[in-house]
Amino acid sequence: MIVLKFGGNSLSAPDKVRRCAEIVKSAAARKPVVVVSAHGKTTDVLIACAKKALEGEVDTEQFSSYHYSLADSLRVERVMIEPLVFRAEAMLHGIGLVRELTPRTLDAILSFGERLASRIFASVLCQLEVAAVPLNSYDIGFLTDSNFGNAAPLPGIEERIAENLRAVTEVPIITGFLGKDVKGNITTIGRSGSDYTAAIIGAAIGAEEIQIWKDVDGVLTADPSVDARARNLPKLSFTEASELAYYGAEVLHPSTLIPAIRKNIPVRVANTTKPNQPGTLILPFSTRTGQVAKSVVYKEDVALLNVVSQRLLSIATLLSIVLDALAKQGIRVHMVVTSEASISIITDKDYTEDEIAPAIARISEHASVSYERSMAIICVVGEEMEGSPEVLGKISSSIGREGVKARVVSQSASELNIAFLVRNSEIEKTVKALHSLILG
Repeated sequence: MIVLKFGGNSLSAPDKVRRCAEIVKSAAARKPVVVVSAHGKTTDVLIACAKKALEGEVDTEQFSSYHYSLADSLRVERVMIEPLVFRAEAMLHGIGLVRELTPRTLDAILSFGERLASRIFASVLCQLEVAAVPLNSYDIGFLTDSNFGNAAPLPGIEERIAENLRAVTEVPIITGFLGKDVKGNITTIGRSGSDYTAAIIGAAIGAEEIQIWKDVDGVLTADPSVDARARNLPKLSFTEASELAYYGAEVLHPSTLIPAIRKNIPVRVANTTKPNQPGTLILPFSTRTGQVAKSVVYKEDVALLNVVSQRLLSIATLLSIVLDALAKQGIRVHMVVTSEASISIITDKDYTEDEIAPAIARISEHASVSYERSMAIICVVGEEMEGSPEVLGKISSSIGREGVKARVVSQSASELNIAFLVRNSEIEKTVKALHSLILG
């Protein structure tokens, strides 16, 4: 058995949906299990609809007309999707009446995107004489906690998922992104969570491979929108791919690989427009190249919080104070670098002065604090760097020639990544310089 996941952009138009359906049909002998995201920008549209409804303006035209047009073009009977469209519209009108939008209600609204996609995609497959059935992930046992908007799957759900899927004789078309808590409320597992859904289902059924189908040529040596020289990476290790995802590569959800790693299931990232190309295969082991590293990635719009002890507190004590203050304000931490008397915290996004001010006020009782916004993390990744002491010097020289100074430099104990901070305005020249180093 294999798992095939199709992203929203890959399902955004009739010809794209048909292309994906043909990919599933061609894999029929491998007993495919399919996971789908919402069509196109549906999630963003539903968020906008919900926010407008909260203000008393209920407008569902874009949402409903898009799905009706898509269904009509694909010769899918409207009766297959009308009940869900009507229910989504009714919920939005309800929000408009009561002028209240809770995280729980928003998750319920967002669920209609994936639920409609699974019905439409299953219908298209049936037209190709592939017996398929739409399934809600939560109906096959995908249970989560109640952290609406970013719910975590509960431990032990894989056995129930596997048992339920064994009873399905058709090709299952499963909603990504969604779950239910123990009270029966619909939850979502965060943006791009359909990749994670696919990995969990793959681990549950012991899939021979998990395929993540997108509209890009797998994982690349750099962001092609920054440097057109970007090349496909045929193979990566689980560890390398996880680091790339964590530091900004948008091809994979950062949590996607965890279930696959646990079961040693290969993950393939492939391009729907080039189905005969191998894409990138992510394996438990590394395949080293002759280059300095494999890829350079970046995460823009983060911020730097620099804390210097005034009372000679131990770093452990000061770090505990800092992290507690940030957590109480909902400020999430991406990187931490410490020295004898200071701590540098890189946040996961660029929080406004008002958002972080209460945390800074509390930390200032124990240390001096500075805060810099509009920063970016640059990270070079590759197991080629392990045991290579000259790499850091090459990186410094490469960006130094562009007038860029690396700040808050950090290298993992495994030596497979080197990360540092620059300003947002320096991303392009930094990435291009490091990419040239990687390409040789």
